[in-house]
Amino acid sequence: MCRWAAYTGTPIFLEDIVSRPGHSLIHQSQCASECKSAINADGFGLAWYGEREEPGLFRDILPAWSDPNLRSLTAQVKSHLFLAHVRASTGTATSRNNCHPFAVGRWSFMHNGQIGGYDALRRDAEMLIPDHLYAHRKGATDSEALFLVSLGEGLDEDPKGALERATARFEVLSREKGTAPHVRMTAAFSDGTRLYAARYATDAGAPTLYHRWSESRRGRAVVSEPLETGECWDAVPPGSFCTFEGDRVTIERFAPAQLARVA
Repeated sequence: MCRWAAYTGTPIFLEDIVSRPGHSLIHQSQCASECKSAINADGFGLAWYGEREEPGLFRDILPAWSDPNLRSLTAQVKSHLFLAHVRASTGTATSRNNCHPFAVGRWSFMHNGQIGGYDALRRDAEMLIPDHLYAHRKGATDSEALFLVSLGEGLDEDPKGALERATARFEVLSREKGTAPHVRMTAAFSDGTRLYAARYATDAGAPTLYHRWSESRRGRAVVSEPLETGECWDAVPPGSFCTFEGDRVTIERFAPAQLARVA
């Protein structure tokens, strides 16, 4: 399983989330404490929003702890909204195109988890990507496929419904051709204005997800694991979809399984 962190609020240096905390994302790339694999060394990536509508991207295949460019960049770049990810592959190759976050237009997306038995249903999953979005299919991960299918399901107009419908379609494929657990996931994505996140699984093993508002910073971190010990972090329940905007949090039920049963 991967680890990720996102931030929205008053602009901060990316290092305030990625490298400076005691249990920063770089620390989690070596010593994750709330996932199956403590090591997340199959690449890393950043997506951040600045003066333009589309996010900047920086991704590479090195372990996050060993890349001096990552530390230098995060020490210099400030952003009001960014996503950061360290990868532990669930089977696809270690390549830059398979590193998160992914971006299309103003949207950025990252994911932690897996679709059960994806190798057996990969061809069917590719067919779910609309023709007009297929040119953005650069890698081979289930995560990127889920993002592109979500865009096709109407991410612009209905972020929660689009991700819910896309996840349901993958769940159906996994139940037909894959293996259990059929879906385990957390995901974070943004249009540069709002930050969205979801936590879901078809069993009791949904990956962890937390958020915390900092009054002094006037911003919110959304993370796979708390960034410091001794701080109060709010755990997001399984089966939840979150919208973060300013200091406001909206948490709604996220239930792809209902749509999968109908399908």
